[in-house]
Amino acid sequence: MSLLFKCLLGAVAVLLIALLSKTKNFYVAGLVPLFPTFALIAHYIVGTERSAVDLRTTALFGLLSLVPYAIYLAVVYWLSVKASLPVTLIAATVAWCVGAALLLGIWSHWTSGLG
Repeated sequence: MSLLFKCLLGAVAVLLIALLSKTKNFYVAGLVPLFPTFALIAHYIVGTERSAVDLRTTALFGLLSLVPYAIYLAVVYWLSVKASLPVTLIAATVAWCVGAALLLGIWSHWTSGLG
């Protein structure tokens, strides 16, 4: 039942994005993926299985994870008028992966001295 509920949540999000993209306020479709569905699940699990300090660390890392997403959006913004849609989305995804890898590397280096 839990898996079915999660699938339905995903389907509702996709439907909402599709519907919003057809309105005069199409840009609001970009806000829907940022609803913290998965963050709520992750924070609930970490919050019930680990300490409050670990939850705080998870929240901080989540905040820093906005940097790779911002890089992704910047590449989409920049390339959207210069390249085809597939090239734009592939380049933005690669940029996100590079940003995420850098974040993980910096985080690992920074936190290795704390423990």
